[in-house]
Amino acid sequence: MCTLIVRTGRPLTLMGVRDEFADRPWEGPGEHWPDYPGVIGGRDLKAGGTWLAVNPAARRAAALLNGRGLAARETTKVSRGDLALRAACTGLPPDADLGRYDPFHLVLADLSGVRLLSWDGVRPSISQLPEGVSMVVNTGLDPGSERVAAYLPRFRGEDWRELITAEPSADPGALIVRHELPDGRLFASLSVMEVSLAPGDVTYDFTDLTAERDG
Repeated sequence: MCTLIVRTGRPLTLMGVRDEFADRPWEGPGEHWPDYPGVIGGRDLKAGGTWLAVNPAARRAAALLNGRGLAARETTKVSRGDLALRAACTGLPPDADLGRYDPFHLVLADLSGVRLLSWDGVRPSISQLPEGVSMVVNTGLDPGSERVAAYLPRFRGEDWRELITAEPSADPGALIVRHELPDGRLFASLSVMEVSLAPGDVTYDFTDLTAERDG
């Protein structure tokens, strides 16, 4: 996933836009993981994990974005796809050896607040997201990002659902992306998830952007 928007308050709302190679197989949200009962998310069929996991019973969600930095060694590397699952299940940041993972940003949200764990391949950092609306991208909480500069003010004042209906673009500041690479592969925004957490209710809305374009 390449963009996560967070709005604190009641309800606590997260919207994630997943950007990925279009030929990477996946399936929509469900309880796909017996080891994490009750946790819901879309499943990456290549590595088995997820990019956004929701634990309705605990009023908790966790989202994973690829980061920038020093890659893990190929001989010991493991998929980052289990990080959101474990965080949504336990409510805790990973206690494993982070050196096994490529760089990432992991957002852990519950009714007590929203934490961001960033790993650049060298050292981890943990911060609390500020009150209001924030955007997390592949470079973290980065006000210098073209996407953040273009869209954060809009997410603070406009209807979120309308913002994701924009035509896909290869522009660096685009929220919904579509890049046709020289080798013929397509990198694009494939889906959007919107999660709302409140003391009495949890909602999870999923939009398959590939289905909308095919239709």
